Amino acid sequence: METIKLLKVKAFYSRLQSIKYIWEKNCFIALLMLFGFFLSVTIGCNKSKAKENKNVIKKSDSIKKKKAISIDTNEYNKRMQVLYNSGAWLKLDVKTPYPLPGAVLPFKRVIAFYGNLYSRRMGILGQLPKYEMLKKLEEEVKQWQIADSSTTAIPALHYIAITAQSSPGKNGKYRLRMPFKQIDTIMSWAKSINAIVFLDVQVGQSTVEEEVNSLLKYLKYPNVHLGIDPEFAMKKGEVPGTKIGTLSSEDINKAITILQAIVKENKLPPKILVVHRFTKPMVTDYKKIRLTSEVQIVMNMDGFGNKELKKSSYNIAISKEPVQFTGVKLFYKNDTQGKNRLYAPHELLKFTPKPIYIQYQ
Repeated sequence: METIKLLKVKAFYSRLQSIKYIWEKNCFIALLMLFGFFLSVTIGCNKSKAKENKNVIKKSDSIKKKKAISIDTNEYNKRMQVLYNSGAWLKLDVKTPYPLPGAVLPFKRVIAFYGNLYSRRMGILGQLPKYEMLKKLEEEVKQWQIADSSTTAIPALHYIAITAQSSPGKNGKYRLRMPFKQIDTIMSWAKSINAIVFLDVQVGQSTVEEEVNSLLKYLKYPNVHLGIDPEFAMKKGEVPGTKIGTLSSEDINKAITILQAIVKENKLPPKILVVHRFTKPMVTDYKKIRLTSEVQIVMNMDGFGNKELKKSSYNIAISKEPVQFTGVKLFYKNDTQGKNRLYAPHELLKFTPKPIYIQYQ
């Protein structure tokens, strides 16, 4: 009888133990589930905060970028006033837009050597051996830096990439495109002295648009700029060299449009467009030349002769119709006939506007 009671007590105790085990197990599972819930909430909150922080960082970066997309307009205005003498530039018929960041002008003065590697007669670039030429260029840059310490002088190689010809050639356009390997050589030489490059175009009986487009490969580089020479633009079918040619504002605007597109598509700093001129008829309708933030225009007086003649040409063809920036070409040979001497930097700095682009031929 006692044995039966003992067995029943043991069975009851065993059931209690089972119930206790199940209860404890379920509580443990419940605790695990509760812990997992709080963990997921915590991770979710952290991710949300991280995302918020990331957005804050992105917003902060975008603010920094927005600050970086503008130039120092006060500095720009001050420098333009210096070039034009006491703010006269503000009275220009065509107002100048502010350039994109990375603009060379008016923050730096360009000192360029001009020429072609096929001809010793076309300029100092091609007349002297490489190292002698580069050394001479660096010396000229130093002289300009001494003359105007407020503006950094930088070297440039201005290469005639398309030359006008006295014969029609196979294309019948009285112009000859230089092989790209020569332009590559100029690019290499420029790199060795941290110089910028200008590719000059003499269209002959071709068009500005056609010839500039042939140089797109190089104009996409941030350190390569453009020059166009109206003297050799023969609109009425004349032979280059027999008459002084001409380009209209429409022709020049086509070059500007091409350069502007290159700058926008490739996110480049502004391009410089040098337009040669020593007589007024060489450029017509100058007031219609389109000014943009992507292209900086230099009207370059490239006539030769004694100092009086050069200053007169500058006053007539450049000072009265400056467009935006101005330049002067100095001829080592043609400007020094007889007792004549080259203009010194301090003398040219007395011109109005002060030239910001100096070219030596």
